[in-house]
Amino acid sequence: MNRARVSLYHLLQLSAERHGGRPAFVQGDTRADYARLLADVRGHAERLAAAGIEPGDRVAVYAGKQYDTVAMMLAINARGAILVPINPQLKPAQVRHILQDSGARLLLSSGPRLQRLKEALDGLTLDAWRLEALPEASLAAPVPAVVDNDPAAILYTSGSTGRPKGVVLSQRNLVAGADSVSAYLGLAEDDVILGILPLSFDAGLSQLTTALASAACYAPLDFLQPNEVPAFCEHHGVTAITGVPPLWMQLMAADWPAQTGARVRRFANTGGHMPGPLLDRLRQAFPQARPYLMYGLTEAFRSTYLQPEDAAARPGSIGKAVPNADIRVLRPDGGECAPGEPGELVHRGAFVTLGYWNDPELTAHRFRPWQGPHGQIPRGDVAVWSGDIVYRDDEGYLYFVARGDDMIKTSGYRVSPTEVEEVLFSHPGVREAAAFGVPHPMLGEAIVVSLHAADGVAEADLLRLCRERLPGYMAPQRLAFHAEPLPRNPNGKIDRKALKQRLIGLFASSSTING
Repeated sequence: MNRARVSLYHLLQLSAERHGGRPAFVQGDTRADYARLLADVRGHAERLAAAGIEPGDRVAVYAGKQYDTVAMMLAINARGAILVPINPQLKPAQVRHILQDSGARLLLSSGPRLQRLKEALDGLTLDAWRLEALPEASLAAPVPAVVDNDPAAILYTSGSTGRPKGVVLSQRNLVAGADSVSAYLGLAEDDVILGILPLSFDAGLSQLTTALASAACYAPLDFLQPNEVPAFCEHHGVTAITGVPPLWMQLMAADWPAQTGARVRRFANTGGHMPGPLLDRLRQAFPQARPYLMYGLTEAFRSTYLQPEDAAARPGSIGKAVPNADIRVLRPDGGECAPGEPGELVHRGAFVTLGYWNDPELTAHRFRPWQGPHGQIPRGDVAVWSGDIVYRDDEGYLYFVARGDDMIKTSGYRVSPTEVEEVLFSHPGVREAAAFGVPHPMLGEAIVVSLHAADGVAEADLLRLCRERLPGYMAPQRLAFHAEPLPRNPNGKIDRKALKQRLIGLFASSSTING
């Protein structure tokens, strides 16, 4: 039967029709082939329909990467509702913000997590289901019609104003992204893809969607100790792994048996620069694997990748455009930069998302038409201005220079300085605070905060406050106390640039910033 590839549910249907008996999901003793996964997704979609969930409703998922989590996320897509995956590392206050901002009608989580969220959910108008005790399906509901520009998911990422902001992905974004990545990685139905990144992270969600697009097997893992990962890979025959630099650092500290590493056919890096020595260690651990160094942003999924044959010769490059993307380096006036001239990376194509949820002003600023080589791009099609500064060499390879804003890139996540500062300001003794990212060999950037506080305020107390209210990757590594108010620029604002340069010099060689 011919089916259009419009949604993730359609990708699942196609794989089930062609490869129904092949494994779709493995995790420990839990295994499901494509036929079973499709049946379970349909059952969950009927549960959603019976609960009154309609196309366009937002449904939040705050859970680990278990089988029912994955099946329910696909069921949300099958129902035509909008998936809102929430990082399990987020604390109750951040979960509440996402639920409020998205207007979620339903929250799906585990019993223990829902218990911890009890106070945070007070006053919210939504239902909450335990994934381990789902209601019985009581309605055989038809799959609603969808088109490729319908919203399919909202991924929350830290925003420059402090609060996480939701990036709206269309069905087209998810399907085209899955097709593009699975094509250049060369994934096939006999691949086993390790799902080690959070499903709330665009690259983590891509591990699931590329498995569906290629009829491969998705093998997710939430681990506590790095040595759990090689054992899991050996048990399930993992052939493809995608990570971020801090995760790769952890995994390379584990013992990888020769036969386990030799089975890996490809590994990919995203979320930050891959240091040369780390790439060398990965090549030794996975001697048969092809390395793919990638760059992307939530607002446009994947933008560039470096071909494996170029990784050794151009280790500092983020490569060229992925299939089905047009990447430009533009000046502020919209003109093309010359080779070697830094400019803003601008992405046009099928992966450009629909904009920011509930923020038309920021959407209009970051997503807009531009005058390209073929003239003005068509009405309804826009490019996204990334905020990242890059340059292109004479052969067309791109190189990352810096972020165009104050966002911190740590452990593969973008962190808003304001969100860290707000937690510190909740302490009555903190008068001023400015958070920065300083270079760190494992984290990409470590979070350090300059602050001016009342006498007697202890660093240990403030760090404990941050660890209580922020996920681990957002907690500062160090605090730098100033006896006087923080320096200002001519406009009267805190001189963040000068402070950051001072902190880089102070902590660059310090052994007190640990991974």
